[in-house]
Amino acid sequence: MSTASDEADVLAKIELMVEPDRSIAERIHAVVTSNAPDLSPKLWYGQPAYARKGKVLCFFRSGHDDGEPYSTLGFTPEADLDDASGLWPTSYAVSRLSDTAVEAITALVRRAVG
Repeated sequence: MSTASDEADVLAKIELMVEPDRSIAERIHAVVTSNAPDLSPKLWYGQPAYARKGKVLCFFRSGHDDGEPYSTLGFTPEADLDDASGLWPTSYAVSRLSDTAVEAITALVRRAVG
């Protein structure tokens, strides 16, 4: 389970983000924590991440913080999203979150936690 201070650190980091990264990160945080309550929010390389037993499954990188035109939602090998095709994305560019994008993120998070 997450510790209150780790989640507070993640929320504080999100609060410091500029728009639209802040709104995107807040929504992703809500999607992850509501669909995978066993994942623990924590900072990973200074950015919001979500871990199981200390190992990060997914993370959000602020485009503004990275000097990029978009933010990134990424998944580590711990998420086990590999498929039979031998080709699968490990990160997604995020410039806004439509309802369709939120549905896709929800499905990925649920798949990642099994």
